Amino acid sequence: MKNVFLIILLIPLLINCQTEKSAVSKYQNHVGDIVFDEKLDDSSFKRCYEKDLGNQYYSGPGSSSLQYRGEKIAIIKDLEKAKIVSSKNENGYITIRFLVNCEGKTGLFRVQQINEEYKEMTFDKKFSDQIFSFTRNLDGWIPMEDEGRTWDYYQYLTYKIENGKVSEILP
Repeated sequence: MKNVFLIILLIPLLINCQTEKSAVSKYQNHVGDIVFDEKLDDSSFKRCYEKDLGNQYYSGPGSSSLQYRGEKIAIIKDLEKAKIVSSKNENGYITIRFLVNCEGKTGLFRVQQINEEYKEMTFDKKFSDQIFSFTRNLDGWIPMEDEGRTWDYYQYLTYKIENGKVSEILP
C-alpha cells in the first residue's frame, strides 16, 4: 500500500521533470528587428554578423546625422532628378525602413503608408512603387563604425507627401 501511495505522489514529479526542448523563440531580440521574409526580401542580402542585431538609427556613433555620402541634400537632389509625382492629389507619409550592412549595402526593406491623421492608408501603387524603388537604389550608405569595427544598422526615410508630391524627407 505504501508503494502504491508513493508511486501516485511521484508520478506528477516525473511528468514535470522532462527535459526542456530548445525552441526557437517566436519573439524578436529587440522591438523593431526586421526578420528575413523570403516573399519580400532579396536572399543575396546578408547581414555582416548573423548574431549582430543591428544598431538602431537613433543609437550608436554618428546617430545624430544621416549616414549617407553627401548627406540628406544628396538624396534630395537625386529625388528632384527622379521627378516622382502621383497622378492622385494625396497627402500623408511613406516610411521605408531598412538595414544597412557593414559593407554599406541595403536590404530587408519595410514600407508603411499613413495619411495626415496617422491612420494606415495606401497611396497610388505606381507612386509608392517609385518611392520604394528610388529608396532601394540609393547607393551612398556609409557603414557605421565603432571601436574599429563596422556594424549593421537600421535606417529609415520618411517621405512627406503633399498634393501627390514629396515635400520633405525625414529625418
